[in-house]
Amino acid sequence: MKMTKNSVLLFLQDHPDTFVSGAELARRLGLSRTAVWKAVEQLRQEGYAIESLPRRGHRLLSSSDVLSEEGIVHALRHADLPLKVFPSISSTNSVLKEMAAQDAPAPLALVAAEQTAGRGRLGRSFYSPAGSGLYLSLLLRPDLEASEATALTACAAVAVSEAIEALSGVSVGIKWVNDLMLGGRKVCGILTEAGLDLESGRMSHVIIGIGINLRPPEGDFPEDIRAVAGSVFGETPIPDLRNRLAADILDRLLDTAADPAAETVFEKYRERSIVPGRAIRVLSPGKEPEPAEALALNRDYSLRVRLSDGTLQDLRSGEISIRL
Repeated sequence: MKMTKNSVLLFLQDHPDTFVSGAELARRLGLSRTAVWKAVEQLRQEGYAIESLPRRGHRLLSSSDVLSEEGIVHALRHADLPLKVFPSISSTNSVLKEMAAQDAPAPLALVAAEQTAGRGRLGRSFYSPAGSGLYLSLLLRPDLEASEATALTACAAVAVSEAIEALSGVSVGIKWVNDLMLGGRKVCGILTEAGLDLESGRMSHVIIGIGINLRPPEGDFPEDIRAVAGSVFGETPIPDLRNRLAADILDRLLDTAADPAAETVFEKYRERSIVPGRAIRVLSPGKEPEPAEALALNRDYSLRVRLSDGTLQDLRSGEISIRL
């Protein structure tokens, strides 16, 4: 039954908002009309918005947006990428970190519609409600120095930016080093975590986690992030949004991560960077925020700044705030 259901789903996804008769589905897919009807009913139970009318057939509505392994694989160029999809998970990064410690093969992706314990940088939580976001993590085992992890974060920022633009035409900016911004609000965060081989000083594995606010959550964002958080797509209906976006991000990230030091990746990151030329505050643990001017992005993705006393400094990690 699963193969039948998936066949019907993929056909309807390829013809969104178009009525296809049960007879036509049966003929094209080599199924009985009863099998088609049962598949449609099962898809409805799983949350797909399918309209059925006598003498017209069935159509998948543009508002339908159910995250599934089959939907992602259908849109994925890297069709051999192992992936697991969860309606809800504690944290894609945390679970994948446990799997990496048990020698899980790489690459491997986890994708979720909700996180109950989503994590951001510096131990912060990441708001990850059901129905409005996309959360995914990719495990890699690159032959890189630990110091090169920032380049993989840059690869992820570029991959997500390009995937969003390709799907919607919306251009997002990159706020050094790992946030994507739209209209002055954060719409995506990236958390890169690496395991270190102490003997070689190189990474044993790296996990790139991505959380995107696709639509405004029901009831608005929590008060502590309401003034800074935003969403990419608003209420605009996009057929099969999460599956298509997840597939495109994973495809682009696998492409760029194969050569994170590539000049093309740096140029794409630099072109989207919204920080150089702006007044910022440097945020360091245990210290008061320090006013500075962002001057330029260096080739190693460090940020050159001029502090308030005129001192030049290259920031290689940490955080900044910026008035947009």
